Amino acid sequence: MAQADIGLYGLGTMGSALALNLADHGFTVAVTNRESSWISNFVDESGPLADLLIPANTLRDIVDSLAPPRTILFMIPSGAPMDAMIKQITPLLANGDTIIDGGNADFRATRARTKALAKSGLHFVGMGVSGGEEGARNGPSMMIGGSLESWSRFKPMAEAIAAKYKGDPCVAHVGTDGAGHFVKTVHNGIEYADMQMIAEVYGILRDGRGWNAHEIGVLLEGWNTGPLQSYLVEISARALQTTDPETGHPMVDVIMDKAGQKGTGRWTVIEALKLGQSASSIEAAIAARSWSSEKKARYAAETLLTKDPQPSEPPSESDLEQALLAGRIVSHAQGFRILQAASDEYNWALDLSRIAEIWRAGCIIRSSLLDDFSVALHGTMPFGHMILTPAMREFLVRSIGPLRRVVAAAVCRGIPVPSLSGALCWHDSLCRARGSTNLIQAQRDLFGAHGFERLDADGKHHGKWS
Repeated sequence: MAQADIGLYGLGTMGSALALNLADHGFTVAVTNRESSWISNFVDESGPLADLLIPANTLRDIVDSLAPPRTILFMIPSGAPMDAMIKQITPLLANGDTIIDGGNADFRATRARTKALAKSGLHFVGMGVSGGEEGARNGPSMMIGGSLESWSRFKPMAEAIAAKYKGDPCVAHVGTDGAGHFVKTVHNGIEYADMQMIAEVYGILRDGRGWNAHEIGVLLEGWNTGPLQSYLVEISARALQTTDPETGHPMVDVIMDKAGQKGTGRWTVIEALKLGQSASSIEAAIAARSWSSEKKARYAAETLLTKDPQPSEPPSESDLEQALLAGRIVSHAQGFRILQAASDEYNWALDLSRIAEIWRAGCIIRSSLLDDFSVALHGTMPFGHMILTPAMREFLVRSIGPLRRVVAAAVCRGIPVPSLSGALCWHDSLCRARGSTNLIQAQRDLFGAHGFERLDADGKHHGKWS
């Protein structure tokens, strides 16, 4: 007998947190998992919410617990596991039912699954979820892609469990097929750049000024009360001020400087290139993580190669704060530019201002700047660039000089700042009315007769090269 409002498959960290969040808001959730022993343990440990959780031992059980049209949310690894589950559950579903993929999926796979399942009368939804375990349990930011019909049924539940920013649910239907997963991919790309830039500032203070972790953490804590207020600055300050109980040293000083990545950052850069967009600050952050994995090579190179540092004044705390602000503005501007290009390419009609709004709470890149971005994106953007709007120009007038000084000082001292440098180069490239690509066009025509445009005449031309 139908008893549940929604089915949920996958009781890992995120799935179990979302199930409890749904139950917390009065929705009855049928839950199941590949390892069946997890199901009863999860329900037993859910306390007073157990009455709103229906254990389902099989996919048939979870389908039978739902009245059609059914909505079933899968919180499992993307790729082959998701395809396997679709293959198993599709014969059990009926016309109008909805499958939601809540993992970090490649939006191209989501588009393909949407098209394939539509032939069986089924809706497929790609849902980007940000906020980690805490967000999933207490209020995530969610980016929904799929049909309006499936969204209309899921909307009451999604808005109830989403993070709230001044009462506004941080969830939206952003577009059809793979739009939700694409927006989440770009969100993660911006997240990579944001984290890298904070780490670069930390590196400048540690290696360029000799500050200890606690001192840097206190500085970031102060910055978090100003225009840099954000979740990532907040947790960075907390991490830097944490002591390792085993050694008594700062926790960050006992952590190996090697970082992993799960793929969404790379996808952002790959798709940006395919769409003809620059994502220099994000690409630099991806590259920095790749370099970090070569610990042994870096250790050897430190003695085999010389950085030949040049005299320079160390940047002030004020310059570092403004440089991080400028870098953050540019990385977001690059991300929104990628989103707009994808929206045009795939006919998604993405509302960039609304996307900025649903990132204001619950998600990892939440920050006070997103209010300003939302306003800028809502108005007219000259030539489609957010940084050319009056509000963003005002920010950059104050912060681009400090960014230039910080990058210059870091370069002179041999301190790598790839994302901050990438942001500055992107800004400077945009600000240069006459660039140097005319020489590249001359090279291309000379070796390959590719042709070029002239400043003084229309059409395609070729040079009479010496």
